[in-house]
Amino acid sequence: METDLIISAINEIHKKANLALESKDVVAYTDMFADDLSFTPFEKTAINKRDFTIDLKKYFSGAKTIQTSHYRIRSSAENDIFTEKIARKSVLIKPNLLIFSKKQTVQTEEIYHWKNIKGEWKVVALEIVLEEKY
Repeated sequence: METDLIISAINEIHKKANLALESKDVVAYTDMFADDLSFTPFEKTAINKRDFTIDLKKYFSGAKTIQTSHYRIRSSAENDIFTEKIARKSVLIKPNLLIFSKKQTVQTEEIYHWKNIKGEWKVVALEIVLEEKY
């Protein structure tokens, strides 16, 4: 039963995060991350929350619109850490030349490590383990 409660709480956080991604709201999106976040982009070295936020601002500024969805592949709880692997599909519309746009689809597999910090679930580590762009 405890795992069901955790998943329910985290599902709500994911819903808010997806809305923040789609509205390109950096503050609302990064609220789900702990201050000591370790973010590992696909095939790159880990960075901290500050650097992740800087990269996220650049990512948002390069897109006209973002649509995203995800589903959970698996999850587990061990030693106060809830770990889940999700598959995400995002469709970005990017400016291309003056009046044209370019559609880009990004599919990822992401591993989230969650911890309950002062009564709130926060992501303490996020790893992008697979990324395909087309």
